[in-house]
Amino acid sequence: MADLSIRVGLADDHPMVALGISSELSRSHDLSVEGHCSNSTDLMEMLNDRSIDVLVADYSMPGGKYGDGLVLISYLRRHYPRLKIVIYTMVNGSALVWAIVKQGVNCIVNKRDSTEHLTQAVFAAHRGTQYYSPTIKDSLLINFLAKDRERLTPRESEIVRLFCSGTTISEIADILHRSVQTVSSQKRSAMKKLGVASDVDLFKTVLQGDAFDASFL
Repeated sequence: MADLSIRVGLADDHPMVALGISSELSRSHDLSVEGHCSNSTDLMEMLNDRSIDVLVADYSMPGGKYGDGLVLISYLRRHYPRLKIVIYTMVNGSALVWAIVKQGVNCIVNKRDSTEHLTQAVFAAHRGTQYYSPTIKDSLLINFLAKDRERLTPRESEIVRLFCSGTTISEIADILHRSVQTVSSQKRSAMKKLGVASDVDLFKTVLQGDAFDASFL
């Protein structure tokens, strides 16, 4: 059995949700749930009293001295810069999701998605990489494609959406009833319009920020 290596703190004002999170994370021997709190006041006490590597926090958690939502995230980023954060939320609007990303939180899981995404998000946060559960990823993609609807054709937009959601070119061809060659050509056309030269750059452009700005917030 591997030694516990990542210490996780939970912040959620719904006891049953916190219990579910704890149960899911405890399935991995590499994660140790160190504590749970239900508001921002107790959260600060937990962070000051215990060594926490990754915080899994609900976005809406009213009742605490330090607020919730973007206010709390901003406070945590300023006062606990080494703390890794995973936001676990019902928030689904692309503008608000991107506002969270703009605060430097790159691991977000929607509560509508499987709890299995939480474990992956915690590991990603600990590594310093991004992780968006499917609903969050779709939200960001929808915003991106809406902003680029004048540059990309509907078919190109659909191919980019499917590809960045993890669908292979062959699978996209089957879904759209097109040949692999046609899908590949339309993907290359979309990438040229977006000014990217590789699949990695395409993912970064769509999901990390070059394609976004604050104008829609």
